[in-house]
Amino acid sequence: MATDRRVSRVAELIKREVSQMLLNGIKDDRVGSGMVSVTDVAVSGDLQHAKIFVSIYGTDEAKAETMAGLKSATGFVRSEIGARVRLRRTPEVVFIEDNSIERGNKVLALLNQLKDERPLENTDEDFDQLPE
Repeated sequence: MATDRRVSRVAELIKREVSQMLLNGIKDDRVGSGMVSVTDVAVSGDLQHAKIFVSIYGTDEAKAETMAGLKSATGFVRSEIGARVRLRRTPEVVFIEDNSIERGNKVLALLNQLKDERPLENTDEDFDQLPE
């Protein structure tokens, strides 16, 4: 088992290298149909498996097409990680779509909607009635 520090360093290296591959390494046109960014990488304690979380901006069709392109490029990505990152064994790579940014935007929109619908309750009269 690798130490927590080593696992996090390997995860950061993989995140950086996959981000570079997304910019100019993966030739599959499906990957370019939506804007893709690597949000996080989770590496197992034994450094054998890596979950790469990607955020995709675009329509639902573009997202599905991009995920299909990423899944087909998994072998290429794994071989490139093996060449770029010095490890005894190259981890198995899995791409997972990360919807946390969209969920966060929905929560913020709901909070803003509640704020707009709710009347302003804190007036000066309320502060006069507070016990001393």
